[in-house]
Amino acid sequence: MIKSFFSLLLVLFTGVTFAQNQSRIDSVEKLFTYQHGTIKLRNGIGTITVPKGFKYLEPVQAERVLTEIWHNPKSENMSLGFILPEEQGILADHGYVFNLEYDEIGYVKDDDADEINYDELLTNMQKETEETNAERVKQGYPPISLVGWAAKPYYDANRHILHWAKNIKFGNDSLNTLNYNVRILGRKGVLVLNAIATMNDLNMVKAGIPNVLNIVNFSEGFKYTDFDPKIDNVAAWTIGGLVAGKILAKVGFFALLLKFWKILAFGVVAAFSFVKKKFFGKKEEELPLLQEPDNSTADDNESGKETADNVNENTERPNDEKQ
Repeated sequence: MIKSFFSLLLVLFTGVTFAQNQSRIDSVEKLFTYQHGTIKLRNGIGTITVPKGFKYLEPVQAERVLTEIWHNPKSENMSLGFILPEEQGILADHGYVFNLEYDEIGYVKDDDADEINYDELLTNMQKETEETNAERVKQGYPPISLVGWAAKPYYDANRHILHWAKNIKFGNDSLNTLNYNVRILGRKGVLVLNAIATMNDLNMVKAGIPNVLNIVNFSEGFKYTDFDPKIDNVAAWTIGGLVAGKILAKVGFFALLLKFWKILAFGVVAAFSFVKKKFFGKKEEELPLLQEPDNSTADDNESGKETADNVNENTERPNDEKQ
């Protein structure tokens, strides 16, 4: 009888908690304003055209997500904005978000693209990752295992676009992380798109990749074909070097991945938080509380949020080759 009573109590509290949690998630989601159409990137780099079925979150709001919701340390130029599916919110329990950045590393030569043995490269990357795990653990981070390619590297020489994906395991986590990388080469650097997702959503991300690859239009003077060997800097990186880049080059980004999916798991945690608190003395987790964004700050910092009359909002983009 007592067991049945507590089972019923747990069911009741689970339903109430989930409803309360959904209400809190909805209140956080309402703080963000998404955009469509053609978006001007800061510093005159170029524009992105948000593809049909997707939406864009400008840099100021994107950085607030990175720091205030996903608890990453704040740094300069963390984001040029997010691209995510139209029907998906920041706190959706499934899905993905592409974080946009611009890395001004110089002109990346691509003459090694056809010579790279990616299986051999993967083996070397896995070895290097294992060798540095001791230092990661010492610094308080979980060890990392590079399980393999989630999508083998592919370089489109005509459009100068490189993309690949890694299957990564953090510590003893049961759910592996998907690190999907896109690099769009320009004259002075590369536009970086990193997908934030888990391996469960690999097929979903792959389905969206052909659309995302078509979003960038570099301004005149920033295009890959504008390169002038007499005056331009050549990057120390090559195509193989971009793929083999240090997995923890940005520790914060991977902390972001971990935090992101812990936040998404909040609904499950919240369902039992009352019982934990009452019987085990655990403190209930809470979603971060955000204040209304100050749009004037976004304008002052040239956030790049302005749109150019939302042109091409519903324009279909041609598909890229499948991986």
